[in-house]
Amino acid sequence: MTSRMDRKTVLEARSLHKEVSSPEGRLTILNDVDLAVGEGETVAIVGASGAGKSTLLALLAGLDEPTKGAVWLEGIELSALDEDGRAAERAKHVGFVFQSFHLIPSLTALENVMLPLELAGRADARAAAREVLTQVGLAERLGHYPRQLSGGEQQRVAIARAFVTRPAVLFADEPTGNLDTTTGARVIELLFELNQATGTTLVLVTHDREIAERCDRVIRMDAGRLVH
Repeated sequence: MTSRMDRKTVLEARSLHKEVSSPEGRLTILNDVDLAVGEGETVAIVGASGAGKSTLLALLAGLDEPTKGAVWLEGIELSALDEDGRAAERAKHVGFVFQSFHLIPSLTALENVMLPLELAGRADARAAAREVLTQVGLAERLGHYPRQLSGGEQQRVAIARAFVTRPAVLFADEPTGNLDTTTGARVIELLFELNQATGTTLVLVTHDREIAERCDRVIRMDAGRLVH
């Protein structure tokens, strides 16, 4: 496996293990997962419902802590940081697109995309947000609120917000799950276009075989393990 010292590896997991408590006792969600992802790579994580895909994504992104094992993002060991430390690294290096759009209803499209830049203290937040929204085809929708946008438009705002910080890694969890087939296809096209244009590494969970096959690599999960 590629060493974490290799500068081309942006994301690495070693011996990741995740257990949770349940009424039946301890339940193993992830079991001894090793993974290395290269800069600019597109990786699909596939598997049956309950296989551990979203849990793996959450651990790789530093949204959750492993029971055992370690995760490195851009050479920083996320699993050695506290919650505030992980949040700071996420803000610098990570973007997210979820099945639910997670837009703030009281903010316009432009304001939603400006938000991560403003939190980072960027003086050019408005100009940068406007540019990315134009890239995703929403130049005419800057002043619209989420409720005034279609599902596909809301997901494009979410993608613009994820890419506006130029993250090292973009995590997408079933990004087309709430969209019809045609709209979903457009959204996926956009993710791959932006991946190409920015060099951002793309790690996505999907049940859609066609989407998975477009990625450089497909990782299959079964009962918390990677299937090779």
